[in-house]
Amino acid sequence: MPRAPLFDPRDVQAQLQPYALYARLREEDPVHRSPFGMWVLSRDADVRVALRDPRFSSRPSRFSVHARQELQGLPASRMVRDMVMFQDAPEHTRLRRLLARVITDNLASNLRERILHCVDELLAPHAARGEMDLLHDFAIPLPVQVISELLGIPPQDRHLLKRWAGSVFQVFSPITDASAYRELNGAVQEFRDYLGPLVQRRRREPQRDVISQLIQLRDEADALSDDELITSCILLFANGEESFAHALCNGLHALLNDAGQLQQLRADPSLVRPAFEEFIRYDSPAQVVGRTLLEPIELHGRVIPKGVPVYLLLGSANRDPARWAEPDRFDIRRADADHLGFGHGRHSCLGAGIARLEAQVALTRLLERLQGLAVAEADPPWRADFFLRGLQRLPVRFRPF
Repeated sequence: MPRAPLFDPRDVQAQLQPYALYARLREEDPVHRSPFGMWVLSRDADVRVALRDPRFSSRPSRFSVHARQELQGLPASRMVRDMVMFQDAPEHTRLRRLLARVITDNLASNLRERILHCVDELLAPHAARGEMDLLHDFAIPLPVQVISELLGIPPQDRHLLKRWAGSVFQVFSPITDASAYRELNGAVQEFRDYLGPLVQRRRREPQRDVISQLIQLRDEADALSDDELITSCILLFANGEESFAHALCNGLHALLNDAGQLQQLRADPSLVRPAFEEFIRYDSPAQVVGRTLLEPIELHGRVIPKGVPVYLLLGSANRDPARWAEPDRFDIRRADADHLGFGHGRHSCLGAGIARLEAQVALTRLLERLQGLAVAEADPPWRADFFLRGLQRLPVRFRPF
């Protein structure tokens, strides 16, 4: 008799290659009670409903380190308190409404030339060698440069922000290690210490940047507090860097291993837009989001009790055959872009427009300039992480230019 599927957050092999487990969960146990304390939803329809249902709270569950009372005064827990993605209505509604007035598709549309300049700057040091690591040499630093430009961060300080952003991203994954929590708190505090004086300078002397716009936000006499403003700036870096970098490189890894798809994209640059949506659907960096039930619910004949953490498997929903034709096939011509890689409903990603434009400009430029682009390592290693799926590196070679 085959063993029942099991969601074990410690299972390294499942972290590295999760899609077989997802398929079993969807087919055999779509409302899965893991012995490790969480309930797990894996089907597209159920995940979509949960992302819109206010009974699924975005606040940290009682199992989260950020919910522990004795840690509430520490920098990481204070940051979580002010992050829009960890809030419910009415606080979430207020904060998202304010932020959406600045972080809009219109903001993204004005970025194209800046992004192109950043792309060319990052490619230049590798042009003569004909080789680079697309993840570390390109995809990780690109969003740091772009967001720094948006916020008005001086070029000489951007290496600091890159280091802090990488550490702060840990806030989106369960933290069980004391040293990791200390590292997170240290990075948050250093980030705050840097941004605080910058915000005060912008109050005195506004510039044409996003920090100045956030300071000026008003909504019926309401405004962002300093903590909310600084946290929102940190969030742009932390979420934008890791998520964008792995979205781009996960997709490029699939593309460069499919000669036919790569040839189609080179022949028809208009496919760049649907190609990036397929990057996100096929191998989304955001694999899991956590919720906490505010009251019991019944789903597929099972009752999930109040107060338990519920894991919504975005990566599984994006491969659900009930939603997608041939979901395990990478197809840059796929017309349907309604994936869950940027979330759904009230918690959909505010920065999705920026990420899409960054990716479209970057991908177009890469294909223009890097002729003969190919992977230089047959099987680059993946991160062992259920929450953020991504490669550890993506070395490529191309004709020098």
